[in-house]
Amino acid sequence: MVTDLDRILEEVRKDKDLDKQILIETLEAALLKAAKNRYGYSSDIEAHFNPEIGEVELFQFRTVVEEVKNPRDEISLEESKKLDPDAQVGDSLGAKLNTSEFGRIAAQTAKQVIIQNIREAERENIYQNYKDRKGELVNGIVQRFDRGDIIINMGKAEAILPSKEQVPREHYRLRDRIKAYILDIKKTTKDPQIVLSRTHTRFITELFKVEVPEISEGIVTIKSIAREPGVRTKISVESSNPDVDPVGACVGSKGSRVQNIVQELKGEKIDIITWSDDHAKFVCNALAPAEISEVIVYNDKRAMEIIVPDNQTSLAIGKRGQNVRLAVKLTGWKIDIKSKTEAEGESEDALKQLTQISSVGETTARVLFNEGYSTPLDIAKLKVEELMKLPGLGEKKAQTIKKAAEDFIKQQAKDDIASKNDTPSSSSKEG
Repeated sequence: MVTDLDRILEEVRKDKDLDKQILIETLEAALLKAAKNRYGYSSDIEAHFNPEIGEVELFQFRTVVEEVKNPRDEISLEESKKLDPDAQVGDSLGAKLNTSEFGRIAAQTAKQVIIQNIREAERENIYQNYKDRKGELVNGIVQRFDRGDIIINMGKAEAILPSKEQVPREHYRLRDRIKAYILDIKKTTKDPQIVLSRTHTRFITELFKVEVPEISEGIVTIKSIAREPGVRTKISVESSNPDVDPVGACVGSKGSRVQNIVQELKGEKIDIITWSDDHAKFVCNALAPAEISEVIVYNDKRAMEIIVPDNQTSLAIGKRGQNVRLAVKLTGWKIDIKSKTEAEGESEDALKQLTQISSVGETTARVLFNEGYSTPLDIAKLKVEELMKLPGLGEKKAQTIKKAAEDFIKQQAKDDIASKNDTPSSSSKEG
């Protein structure tokens, strides 16, 4: 046996970052398996590491008997007295085995067990080290590529950046340094799988925590994030300290803080806006840099109609609808962008339709339109109680308007039927 085993165990412990006790138990298990292979699995054998001599000692225990019938498990009283003068029948007596007698096969078995157990210990160690680090930023080096996935070397562990968690515009080469967000840690039958992401919105949050002390200290809070990875991100922020401008804190002096993040994101644009509990104001902020002329809020539908100057329509909507799409994700409100000219045209059409209802004048029609009702059918569907909630409408007037709208719809249906009956059938033939 190696007499300097303790030193070797210490070196392996440092190299593999494993608990020394785990290595000792692994070595004991390996030699015990080799001994069982030699002496039989029914044999009562124990393995113990002796730090004083730096050796794993093996002891075979046999029962003291008057007459030996099974030499493997039994020892005569006469023989036992040579080992222990106080031995009695029925005692279990242990004798140290000579491990130098182990053959090549036994030694190979021990080696395989040691390698297997150390690998399992390494896997468990990696899992334990990373299982509570979900949500952290990590740095690594591109080690290899596997069918679109990128394998990242993080020192004592490997991680995977799946193709779906990669930003489409980003490309990496071997040995490139890379920063990512720990999305998940999975325990598999092989090595633990550390899954990384560069597309997750939390990746943005963690980058801002690193660059903006006010965020890591809790003074500035990130309220919501909307992102189209590699292209553009909108982030809303709020400050708990009135003396701290949340947007200014995130941007930094001469834009230094946000530029560091943009650089890490390979040029992805970032819009930082002030969060507000005033929904209309928040939506207007989210649509920046577009100018807003008017906002019509439909609370029951959690929707807003945004009127912008004619020359601001494309800016508000954004290239391929990106600006308004991100604003919807950021705020959680449905947003409909309309130019002033378009809105005025729709307003005139709607007012014209509403005034066709008897007892609905231009003023009442405008009240109805401002509340989101633009056709007689919209009014007919409402309950009297709902109409009564509108400005200037009492119970009697609400009942009158609702009945007038219903009568208008019924008359319109009759007119449509009459019109169809008066039209000659296209399938009729002259005799």
